[in-house]
Amino acid sequence: MGSGSYTGDVEVGGPADVRELPGLTISKLAVSEMANNAYLLRDPGSGEALLIDAAAEPEALRAFIGDADVRTVVTTHGHWDHHRALPEVVEATGAVTVAHPADADELPVPVQRPVVHGETVRVGAQTLEVVHLRGHTPGSIALVWRGPEGAGTHVFTGDSLFPGGVGKTWSPEDFTSLVDDVEERLFGTLPDDTWVYPGHGRDTTLGAERPHLAEWRERGW
Repeated sequence: MGSGSYTGDVEVGGPADVRELPGLTISKLAVSEMANNAYLLRDPGSGEALLIDAAAEPEALRAFIGDADVRTVVTTHGHWDHHRALPEVVEATGAVTVAHPADADELPVPVQRPVVHGETVRVGAQTLEVVHLRGHTPGSIALVWRGPEGAGTHVFTGDSLFPGGVGKTWSPEDFTSLVDDVEERLFGTLPDDTWVYPGHGRDTTLGAERPHLAEWRERGW
């Protein structure tokens, strides 16, 4: 699954963790008092890059981006802690803003490219598939990258899936919606070695979480 030194364990104020895979370099940085994860995806061939969640600390994010040619900023969902630095990052990079239309009104800048379930977003030569996961917010999305041979499958889940459970919901109906979507649209379609990059905290894999789906349903969170 690429270079073996990447763990995804990052701390606010600490360095980014970088994973160099065939076709894509993935960098992870933690920012803000909410310990939000921002992810920079860079196509080594073209130098084009995409940022997932311009969460906070615009200066730190600009340093994180460095000389990468950020063409796109995807916001996984509308909660304030995931887009506080979006205006500054867009101004600095000229990137196109991408989000699901159901959460677009929550963002501090216009969403130039609304995306829905099954659409794709490109970063250089690589393609990311948009997966709509309803429940944490109406417009939460994940991005799936199915890498070339030897790179594996990778999913950026925002606040919809974490190690140990799905994201926070505010009603039983929202919880059922989220766990249904996560089970059907992630666990139901992606292999166990799929690496999961969440909006806060540590990474996991679908295989590590799959045995616990029934207990999550039973406990209701």
